[in-house]
Formats: sequence, C-alpha cells, structure tokens
Amino acid sequence: YGCLSVILGFLTNEKNEYRILRALDTGQYNLEISNSELSDDSLYECQATEAALRSRRAKLNVLIPPEDPVVEGTPELLLMAGSPHNLTCVTRGAKPAAHIQWTKNGVPVDGAYHSTEVLPDRKRVTSRSYLPITPVDTDSSSNFTCVASNPAVPMGKRATVTLNVHHPPTVTLSIEPRSVLEGERVTFTCQATANPPIMGYRWAKGGVLLEGARESVFVTTADHSFFTEPVSCQVFNAVGNTNVSILVDVHFGPILVVEPRPVTVDADSDVTLNCKWSGNPPLTLTWTKKGSSMVLSNNNQLHLKSVSQVDAGQYVCKAIVPRIGVGETEVTLTVNGPPIISSDPVQYAVRGERGEIKCYIASTPPPDKIVWAWKENVWEKEKGTLMERYTVEQSKPPFQGGAVLSTLTINNVMESDFHSPYNCTAWNSFGPGTMIITLEETGFFRKESRQRVFANEGCLQFQRFLQVCKSARNTVK
Repeated sequence: YGCLSVILGFLTNEKNEYRILRALDTGQYNLEISNSELSDDSLYECQATEAALRSRRAKLNVLIPPEDPVVEGTPELLLMAGSPHNLTCVTRGAKPAAHIQWTKNGVPVDGAYHSTEVLPDRKRVTSRSYLPITPVDTDSSSNFTCVASNPAVPMGKRATVTLNVHHPPTVTLSIEPRSVLEGERVTFTCQATANPPIMGYRWAKGGVLLEGARESVFVTTADHSFFTEPVSCQVFNAVGNTNVSILVDVHFGPILVVEPRPVTVDADSDVTLNCKWSGNPPLTLTWTKKGSSMVLSNNNQLHLKSVSQVDAGQYVCKAIVPRIGVGETEVTLTVNGPPIISSDPVQYAVRGERGEIKCYIASTPPPDKIVWAWKENVWEKEKGTLMERYTVEQSKPPFQGGAVLSTLTINNVMESDFHSPYNCTAWNSFGPGTMIITLEETGFFRKESRQRVFANEGCLQFQRFLQVCKSARNTVK
C-alpha cells in the first residue's frame, strides 16, 4: 500500500519545504523537510489510508545552536585584588540547553554554578554560568573564556574577558617600645608599598580619626585605652586603601573586651560560651557555674558537651591580674527541652470550700498545650467543656521566662474530689512533661485511702494519659 499522506499534528502539504520521496521498487516513502525550523520539531507518522494503516510515530528533534555567549565586562574587566567576584556568562536561545565550560588561560576551571531559563516557546533555553573568583595581583592580564556548546555546535562558541587587577597599598605597622606603662610615650611607624603610588596617610584610635596625623610616623602618650582601642594606620592610593591596626602592651588591671551573651540551645546540644578579658601583667581566667567553686575552664571559651536542662543557669567568667585587680561577669545559659513540672505532688483543700490545684510548668520554649485530666474529665484550652464546679486558669509568674502556672479551681469541694489523681500534662515542641497530683483534705492524712485511689483509679488514669501523651507527641512531630 502506498503512503498517501504524511501528518505533523495537523500537517498538510501546504508547506513548500515538505516533499514525499517515493521509492517504488522498495515501496518506501520518505518525508524530506527543507530548511527545517523550530516549528518542525514534533511527532510524525506515515499513513496508508486505503489500507487504514499507520506507522509508529517518529520524533524529529530540531537542534538550535546557542547564540554567541556574552561575558560580563568584556573585553577588559577591572577588579580589586582579594575582592571576591562572580564572572558571568550568558548564552541564549539554544536547543537543547547549552553546556558552559570556563577556562583560564586555556586551562579548564571548575567551581562554576549554572542556571537556565526556558523561553516562551518552551523549547529554546537561555543558560547562565557564574564562576566565583578571588583575584590576586598575578591575575592581571589573565584571560577567562566561556565556551558554550550543544549538539548543534559541538566545538562550542567562545567569549573571553581579560582581567585587570589593581591592588591597594600593602602596609606594615610597628610600635616602639612594644611594652609601656601608662603615661609613657610610644612611636608608631607605618611602612607601605602600593601600585599605583601612595597618595597619603590617616591615623585613628579606636575607630576615631586623629586630626593632624598625616605622616608615616605617629608619636603619642599611651594610657590603658591603647590596649583595648587599637591604633590604625590607613594608607590610600588611586584604587583603594589599606587599614592596619595594632594594640599597645600597656600594663593595667582587668578590662572586659568581649561581653558574654546569653545563649539558648536545645537539649543534647554542644555549647560554647565566650568571654575575653584584657589586662597586664598576664591575667588568669576561670569559668565556674554560679554557686559552685568548681573551675570548668581557664580559657576564653567554655565548651559544654551535650547539655541538659540541669546545665541551665548562670556561668561566671572571672579574671585576675596579679597584684593589680579582679574582674568578673556572668552569662545565662538557657536549655530548650520538654516542660518540667515542679508542683507539690500532694495538695490540700477544705471540703465545702473553694479549692485550687496548682501546676507549675517551667518550659523553654513556652508550652503550646496544657491538659488536665481526672476521672472522666479532660480539659484542654479551647477544647471541651467542664462541669460548672471546675474552672482552669493560666498565668505567667513574673520574671520566670517561659514558666506557666496552670490552676484548676474546684468550687464547693466534695468528698469525691479527694478520691482521684489529677494529671497535669504540658507539651512543647520537644515533647511532654507530666505530673500526677493528689488532692487531700486539709488536716487529714489518710494513707489507706490514698493507696486505694492510686491502685484502683490512678493506674487507669495514668494509662489513659499515656495515650494522650503519645497522641500529642505525634502531633508535635
């Protein structure tokens, strides 16, 4: 059967570039496409209409070479030595997307990262490549080349940029004498080389410009502030400047250089507390936990491994300068973990009066869920209702961080209120904390009755709360 029509989607022979080539001796019919275009990129099939036969579809993939790549800054890119920069190469309209390779003076360079953008026709792609570099003086006149290739142009297309690297002055700052007592004179000398040549000098102390100091040598009288406020020499030329600082070895008592900051971490994390003192002659530094005399470290840093909530508290960083003085400062460590409930396990009420059961919850981060349960009652904020005799209120004790006081109030306390354990459970993102509280009648200590409550009802209540805890833990996860 002869191939009577060839279709490309809705293809007809209206396009002059389509031609069917017939080989009658072999019964083969070929489709020739002249001057193929992106629109020819599609599926084709041969149909023998008289025999109602169709061939399997064939995919024609039209390849399009990328446009000439463009490198930002061509032909010459001015950079500063030591300043990171991303070389950028863009090539547009390729199918498939172009592969971009960088070379430096003809040698392949790795470390580039890439991005692509599909054009509105959903077939051609624009590719971008970024090569991070940190130029040095010797990179001047180096050629970085971007090579963009795909199957349509295997040898690739190239674009090259030449680096012109300038550098600010190179400076050495010295002091004489190196160690002084307060009130003695010191001389600072600033030696520098630069390309292009040096244009001038500026001096500063502790970041404050010293007016009138414009030469390469600066002479002054030192006090203790020179130990903590560095003297800096700034040298500048046409392309930049360099600022070098130095501290004077002045003898004085302890001065806090780095103030330790409060730290908050999760349980089982490693912690580093930082504290830096200065003083002369050389000082002795100790870390202790407030209320303890045990020395934990003699360094500027205190490392604590796998901390628990027990490790939370105040830590003291103390400096001693022999024969001069002592200084100390404190830092707070907060450890995130499940809530800790520290209420009294046995609380009291008077029958017929208004009674309160208090649940004190220490939690970092603060609890996001608190549940009370006793007998058939379960209270959770914004969920469920309680009998008229019961109310629950939450409050935050002052100066207690994330602590919460949850109070279950019982109006007109009855005998039955003394016969059930009260379960207070709190959750935060680290899990639950729970406590079973027994309510006893004021002035009575009925041991046998309390044992019966725990044996008959307490165990059942506790089992029910294990299910509540398990459900809440899954919710938190």
